[in-house]
Amino acid sequence: MDAWALAGWAAALALAWGLMTRGLMTRMLARVLDRRQQDETDERKPDSKLLATCNKAVVITGCDSGFGKATARHLDRLGFRVFATVLDGAGEGASELRRTCSPRLTLLQLDITQPQQVQRALAEVRERLGPQGLWALVNNAGVCVNFGDIELSQMSNFRGCMEVNFFGTLNVTKTFLPLLRRDKGRLVTVSSPAGDQPFPCLAAYGASKAALNLFMDTLRHEVAPWGVHVSTILPSSYKTGHCSDTAYWEAQHQQLLGSLSPALLEDFGEDYVGETKELFQHFARHANPDLSPVVDAMERALRDPQPQARYFAGPGVGLMYLVSGYFPATLRNRFLQSLFLKKRLAPRALRKEAAAAVLGKEAAAHRRHDDNNNNNNSEEEADKVK
Repeated sequence: MDAWALAGWAAALALAWGLMTRGLMTRMLARVLDRRQQDETDERKPDSKLLATCNKAVVITGCDSGFGKATARHLDRLGFRVFATVLDGAGEGASELRRTCSPRLTLLQLDITQPQQVQRALAEVRERLGPQGLWALVNNAGVCVNFGDIELSQMSNFRGCMEVNFFGTLNVTKTFLPLLRRDKGRLVTVSSPAGDQPFPCLAAYGASKAALNLFMDTLRHEVAPWGVHVSTILPSSYKTGHCSDTAYWEAQHQQLLGSLSPALLEDFGEDYVGETKELFQHFARHANPDLSPVVDAMERALRDPQPQARYFAGPGVGLMYLVSGYFPATLRNRFLQSLFLKKRLAPRALRKEAAAAVLGKEAAAHRRHDDNNNNNNSEEEADKVK
């Protein structure tokens, strides 16, 4: 039974939203979908009808760490001819790839936001491949440069995310697309559910991934006549990049505080901003350190005879899209809140308003009490006069 067959009875499940809010239905659906995902993985035996690697050439961006580095090593072991791009050619990630991979792997220094470097990478790939074609481009490079409410975020954060996650990927894709068209190859892009789901405090990152998702969905239709397959990888939460770097989170926090105007800091409060940082750190610390579901999804996108348009990589992603696609808005919001940041503090200005409202109600109650006492006293005095 395919996971998306569950959508047929999603309407009936929506009637059980009370169970969902208490977490019972969420856990049940998660087990069903995660079991289906595990079944799909278990079905992949060595004799499965996957395409042979046959020294096929693959370009992967963003291989300094995380998904990119893990995928480059895995594909190299499978026999692919890997061109792994790194931002820092002398960095730890590049050194590890040189040390652990076969001579087939080629490292390319590349900042995907620099058009000249992208053109230089294309020229080097063409020179090294010669008559051999390019089987696939894996767009993995990306950044998340902020955390916090939209009003508190600098415009440079939005531009930074768009520059790397969207415009950089767009340029790399357009640059290598002629090679993919010539050999009817594969285009695989690592995106994020944040591009489809409104996760609080991730607007800059989510907006860039939303643009990327729509771009890839549109491109899929345009290049289909050329025989090029386009797939998007949608991972759940994994421990990559700066997740465990306490100094990074503190630096981001101090940078955010320093950018706020006195008026904004007064309205929101330093404790509110600090809680957001702590929640992000907690979420990052508890992310999954095992990157294999994402690496496995990338391999399937490269080797499946008929690759899927989207691959859900990791537990809970299928459930997230099921809920967002078929459940009422109120339930969707509760579900997202249960998955991500569970803020307890309201902005300082709202706390002051709430406190003032409570004081106002108490004062009104006292006045009513005094008025009642005065009325009772007046009635008693009138009775005495009579």
